[in-house]
Amino acid sequence: MSSTLTLRRRALLRRTVIGGSCLLWAALVATRAGAVTAVPCAGAAADLPQLHVVGTGARRVAGNITFTLYGPDPALFLHRGGSLDVQHVTLAGAQAEACFAVSSPGTYAVAIYHDENDNHHFDRNFLGLPAEGYGFSNNAVPVFAPPHYLAAAFAVHPGSNHISIRLRY
Repeated sequence: MSSTLTLRRRALLRRTVIGGSCLLWAALVATRAGAVTAVPCAGAAADLPQLHVVGTGARRVAGNITFTLYGPDPALFLHRGGSLDVQHVTLAGAQAEACFAVSSPGTYAVAIYHDENDNHHFDRNFLGLPAEGYGFSNNAVPVFAPPHYLAAAFAVHPGSNHISIRLRY
């Protein structure tokens, strides 16, 4: 019985991938049902927990600070497509603030970078080292690699929450 079910699943997956159907997308959405979500605070429901993040220490007023919010899954931290929301905030001074409305209290992490040339990419030099300022929640310090999720993770409670992240260059 289980081998028949496995064969049916394989056939469904094959049809989905080959046929270009939306079934795979629907399956992915269904597996994330009940997952944590985030949106900018502007226009969000007032009863959602809000996270205000201030990025400080920009070395010059140019470009933007990109704020990336990650949810409770450590495996998604700093991975492409693993974030809950990304906000690009134009710098008007040495700091910028982003606000995220999250679907539920819980554990989150934030990574920021100063996109000085406003190209929406975290630039690195020829050695692969950061060419732009960056920072992590809890002001987690990277040592030869980005910090682990647990070093940057913090709790978001109901209501308004505030954190500050200092940029490193």
